[in-house]
Amino acid sequence: MYTKNGESYFIVDAHIALWDARPENLRNEHGKQFIDCFYDYHRNLSPEEEVWSYEDYLYQGGRRLIKDLFEDGYVDHAIFQPAALTEFYKTGFGQTQEAFELAAANPGKLTYNHNFDPRNGEQGLDDLRADHEKMGFKGVKLYTAEWHGGSRGWKLTDPWAYRYFEECRRLGITNIHVHKGPTIRPLDRDAFDVADIDHVATDFTDLNFIVEHVGLPRLEDYCWIATQEPNVYGGLAVAMPFIHTRPRYFAQIMGELLYWVGEDRLFFSSDYAIWTPKWLVERFVDFQIPEDMTEYAPITTEQKKKILGLNAAKMYGIDVPAELRLPEADATETGPRDPAAADLATV
Repeated sequence: MYTKNGESYFIVDAHIALWDARPENLRNEHGKQFIDCFYDYHRNLSPEEEVWSYEDYLYQGGRRLIKDLFEDGYVDHAIFQPAALTEFYKTGFGQTQEAFELAAANPGKLTYNHNFDPRNGEQGLDDLRADHEKMGFKGVKLYTAEWHGGSRGWKLTDPWAYRYFEECRRLGITNIHVHKGPTIRPLDRDAFDVADIDHVATDFTDLNFIVEHVGLPRLEDYCWIATQEPNVYGGLAVAMPFIHTRPRYFAQIMGELLYWVGEDRLFFSSDYAIWTPKWLVERFVDFQIPEDMTEYAPITTEQKKKILGLNAAKMYGIDVPAELRLPEADATETGPRDPAAADLATV
């Protein structure tokens, strides 16, 4: 919990990882390219006092994760969003077993999401069923630009992807997190395009599609899709650190998101360990849209509380102490138009 000026905030970090990019886990040069790109994001967008050494960055381990998030970082709950990248790393990039065991040992603090790759066909479906039986996860993190043999990406609209979404529906895996953000070397930019979100969100209205990184640098495309598809959400990982290096750009991002998507479908995310949550939480609570950016409304404390944790807690059924909840809205009050009624709006 974070408290400032008499206001307390329930914090859910909706996008974290526990990775291993040490030399002994590298399968080829692409694994080093990938972690080096991560490190460039870290050191170029972090305050100087928050920059880690390169060696520390290669592997954090569970003990440091617990300290950075829960002891120092104000986080009340965090959600693992692992990337496999087995073409680049011998045991994968996100450490499945280590992360799952850490979450199992700290169920009040950590939620483990899994991943799948539809290019694994029937065997992958069998693995998804077996993994879900063992782990009981509510969400998956998909990396559509991941390499797989001779393939350098896939689309959410691929026929095999639909087989996997149908299986997710059957298993009760309702939260589909999809990396739709900046290119990470050596992955291909076009494989992260947001256009396929529109199609699957329409075809699977009972699944939640969380667009990680809110589509950056395709923010406008994402906003136009999300405003029409009420089951499309946005994770703020990668957007958040611009609060330090480019505050007016961050104001533009938040202004557009709040205008088009609204405060109920946005999730705070540090993208740990690319960045740590402590300074991001502090700066977001203090942040305000500059007065001269008059096309955007000020960000309210209630909106910040929703984004920082209450939205993700609602989606994942995370218990929020009564004193940290917002009052129930009066159904008779005038508020933002319900996105589910978009097609029913009249002129």
